[in-house]
Amino acid sequence: MKSPGREAQQAATPQPAAGSRAPASREDAKSPERETPEAKAAPEKVGKKPGRRERRKARKAARSASAGAPAAEAAPPMDEAQRRRARAAERQRAAAELKRARAAHRRGRVRQTRREESAREHRAAMLTMILTLGLLIAAVAVTGGMIASSMRTRPVTLAAPLHVYPVAQTTPGQCPTGTQGISAQAGTGPTCYHLNQGIAIRQVSDLRVQRARSGNGYDVAVTLRTADRKAFAQLTGAMVGRDLAFVVRERLVTAPRVEMPINDGKVAITGPQTRADADRIIRELRGR
Repeated sequence: MKSPGREAQQAATPQPAAGSRAPASREDAKSPERETPEAKAAPEKVGKKPGRRERRKARKAARSASAGAPAAEAAPPMDEAQRRRARAAERQRAAAELKRARAAHRRGRVRQTRREESAREHRAAMLTMILTLGLLIAAVAVTGGMIASSMRTRPVTLAAPLHVYPVAQTTPGQCPTGTQGISAQAGTGPTCYHLNQGIAIRQVSDLRVQRARSGNGYDVAVTLRTADRKAFAQLTGAMVGRDLAFVVRERLVTAPRVEMPINDGKVAITGPQTRADADRIIRELRGR
């Protein structure tokens, strides 16, 4: 007779299902489930990039594949005729290049030579023009100097001596007989010019007509020679504010008033209002 406790224990114990495997022992039941090789080989994460080691292996495999590939087919060797033709073509190309280089060099030299010749011609023309201009200027200067020197040194010889007298006084009418003076026509009528001892001038350095300094009328310019300047300076120094009589051939030409002493021998006779009057005084002073 089976005890009820044992039967209850057996009834409580579950029976394994068909096709299932019961654990061998309690340790096997308690131990965790072991991983299969497929689970170990499976990647941890889908889509993960290969690491450095994998990339290196891939490159080595690619190099091995390329090294093992058959080499490209080499060009067939040329025969002797082809080599001769190639060398001839190369020589022709080299000769053509040399010919073009020489032609370009010749053209450059021709252009440079033309530029140099043009520059030389330009310099020669400029030098000739400068020399010609210099010679012309020198000739003009020398000629002008000679003319000026001749005009300064060549005296003007008077046809009759020019007497310059100090005027002591003037009286109306003709001069009485025996009076040291000269009669002339003045603005008020016949006038007697009483004269003192003066000087005689036979040559002058210059005698000409010029425009008056005041702008109205003309002046008669007389330049005395060095031999007469001292005596004329003494005469004019003593006659400032008084008149001097210029007499030629016993005829009064003019009687200007002395404004200042004239020490340089340059006399300017003022008064003529027209060129004709000035020319008349020039002719009379020359004694013509």
